[in-house]
Amino acid sequence: MEESKKYHMSLDDFEHNGQELLSWIKKYYENIESYPVMSQTAPGQIRSALPPKAPQSGDTFQDILQDVEKIILPGITHWQSPNFFAYFPANASGPAILGDLLSSCFGVQGMIWATSPACTELETHILDWLVDMLDLPNKFKSSSDGGGVIQDTASSASLCAVLSAREKVTKFSSNMKGCHDKLVAYTSSQAHSSIEKAIKIAGIGKENLRLIDVDKEFAMRPELLDEQINKDIKRGKIPFFVCATVGTTSSNALDPLEAIGKICEWYQIWLHVDAAMSGTAAVCPEFRFIHEGLEYADSYCFNPHKWMFTNFDCDCFYVADRKVLIETLSILPEYLRNKATESGAVIDYRDWHVPLGRRFRSLKLWFVIRHYGIEGLQHHIRQHVKLAQQFADWVKRDHQFELVAPVPLNLVCFRHKAGDDFNANLLDKLNQSGELYLTHTKLNDCYTLRFCVGQTSTEQRHVVKAWRKIRETASKLDKTVH
Repeated sequence: MEESKKYHMSLDDFEHNGQELLSWIKKYYENIESYPVMSQTAPGQIRSALPPKAPQSGDTFQDILQDVEKIILPGITHWQSPNFFAYFPANASGPAILGDLLSSCFGVQGMIWATSPACTELETHILDWLVDMLDLPNKFKSSSDGGGVIQDTASSASLCAVLSAREKVTKFSSNMKGCHDKLVAYTSSQAHSSIEKAIKIAGIGKENLRLIDVDKEFAMRPELLDEQINKDIKRGKIPFFVCATVGTTSSNALDPLEAIGKICEWYQIWLHVDAAMSGTAAVCPEFRFIHEGLEYADSYCFNPHKWMFTNFDCDCFYVADRKVLIETLSILPEYLRNKATESGAVIDYRDWHVPLGRRFRSLKLWFVIRHYGIEGLQHHIRQHVKLAQQFADWVKRDHQFELVAPVPLNLVCFRHKAGDDFNANLLDKLNQSGELYLTHTKLNDCYTLRFCVGQTSTEQRHVVKAWRKIRETASKLDKTVH
């Protein structure tokens, strides 16, 4: 027994090392603006710095932390930097980190209610809180026929929605006999790639996914959706799934949910709404226009790990009829049978997603909501939107730059008027500087820069500094070109 103990970290050492790590994290956040936002390392550089073989005898915690500083830190792109304006926010916060630490402490495997009742019941309750906080339709509450569950990402939520829609339209025969070759699905040409991936995984096939064209604001055109559904029905196809997006990845476009929803209701097609980043905005009443028409949706998801200060991974997935989802995904082997499940009085979340195992994710979300309160969350969301709108106004006023898409919330799509090559070079120069990090997309076949405001500690001074750097770099590049 004593021989075994010497290999474990003692509780006293755990406390000491934990305090040392918390101090390191505090220092990291204090100095985060001093690091290049995008990692400047070359491919293979991190691996070449690591020893070729694992250690035979264990290293000290201090040696491990030292290597974090020396090897790992240079290879980190600092998503928590206030100068990170790329992709989408993936913000963490103090309460979320501490909640996640507690989740790791418990080490709960919350696959069924019986394996830790608190893991299930806290999650159910928090997901109901969020229905009220975002003013979502009451049908998504656990007290109705629906309910919510925490998935890892919106990609998993979309897959579960596709699978549920498939089983509902085939009366659950696809799970028994294989996929129906006549099924067709629909989304906009601007939808996230995870929809295509879900269609492939579900056995529907990419050729049976219809990409509906968008309007000048990059939102799905409902009349084209209706036309395509009609065409497919006449060809003997079975329309079964539509995904509408609230805040597309490229431009933050808002698909018209009400018009799309009425079409889905008429043809009895499952409507899934993906609001991955933008859904959080609805915590503020003035931004709830993004959800107009959501009452038509059969399922909905948004990611607190993008804009609600909850570290990755945490996607909130709701269904209006949980029985369909559960019947689609439920398998009950003998080793999971128990009295609580058989009573029918509890939720077993293993039936609500693809994996069997699940972490105690609701703890970090609970910590965040309790720490910030609704008022605190609203304050920060409003600030981020205000800063993005201010940045968009600067772009409009500058004769060298132009907006490429509307700016409903916190994402600004813009470009220099000098053309695609110039903008690609501009992005490269900006990111190489280490002072900020942007990404790009293509809208109307034009190379477009994306400026997303949403990191936890981003303030006005960071946005002002970024705009100054963008203009200065463009001016230098323009002189070089000419």
